Parts: sequence; structure tokens; C-alpha cells
Amino acid sequence: MRFSPPTLPALALIVGSVGLPAMAMAQANPSTQQLINQLRPGAHMDGTTRGIRMLPGGSAGASASSRSHASAPDTARPSASLVVDFLNGSAELTPQATAALDQLGTALTSAQLGSYRFKVIGHTDTTGSASLNQTLSTQRAEAVKDYLKAKFQIADDRLQAIGVGQNGLAVPTPPNTSERRNRRVEIINLSA
Repeated sequence: MRFSPPTLPALALIVGSVGLPAMAMAQANPSTQQLINQLRPGAHMDGTTRGIRMLPGGSAGASASSRSHASAPDTARPSASLVVDFLNGSAELTPQATAALDQLGTALTSAQLGSYRFKVIGHTDTTGSASLNQTLSTQRAEAVKDYLKAKFQIADDRLQAIGVGQNGLAVPTPPNTSERRNRRVEIINLSA
């Protein structure tokens, strides 16, 4: 049997697929334009943006009370979700977090969104106790708010930060499960 070297397109496919996990992680968050589209008034009604918000009843891992606490008043409002990386067990932003927040800050200060108020909701995974995660999620939401205020000069009254701990999981997991996609920040347009 004779060996045939791979063709250039096949080689590109092999090399490209090796980098897919890293590229997929980098592409997990929406771009500035996608954030603008998701957060602008009417965005949740026109069906043109990808749905990334958990709707009430959508998470088997969250109780009815936690779903209503996290999203019931805001289900009709435009929203977006970002994976924001923090140092383990802390509210300290990583370089990956600031890159994601730079996209968000640019969107929030754009002409399309610059006059609106937003809620910043911090979420955690299920690692650790529920009370610790509640405190940590609040600290992380405040860290996001502080970063956006400092870097993008967003007025304090335009951002409201709250934490919901491990309630409203994006990916249902059992207790003490590390899941990056659950460690996220949800942004909701309060003015729309």
C-alpha cells in the first residue's frame, strides 16, 4: 500500500481543527455589534438575534423560585450573556475577562445603547456553598460594573449590579461541578 501525502486543503482542515477548542472558547462571547443587536430595544421581539438567555422553565437544574428571582421581571427585556473569567474563588478579572468586557463597554457606549440603563447579573457555577456563591456572584457583578465605569466612563446610575449565585444555571450541573459556561454575566436593558 502506497502512502499519499495529504493535499493542502486536507492539511489546512487538520491544522484548523487542532485549534478549534481554543477558537471556540475565544468566540464564545458575542462581538460588540452582536451585543448592540441583542441589547437594543426591540431586539428580543424581532427574532434576528441568537437566543442566549434562559427563559423561565428552561433550566432543569434551577428551581422555579430561583428562575423567577433571576429573570421573571426581565424576560421581556433585551439581554445578552457573557462568559467572564475570574480568578478561581475571587472577583478579580482575568485578561480574558477584560477582553470580553471591552466588547461590552464599547457596545454600552455606542450611539445605539448610550442612553439606556442596564442590569449586570453575576452568576456562578455550583462549586462551593450556595451562600458563598451568592456573595461571590455579587462581588463579581460589582467588579464588572466598576470596570465598565472606570474604563468607559459609564455613569453609575446606568448600571445596576446584582448577584444570583448558582441560581439560573446556563448548563444544569450537580453540586460542586466546575462549569465555565455557568460563570457568566448577564446584561439586561432596563430602559427598553
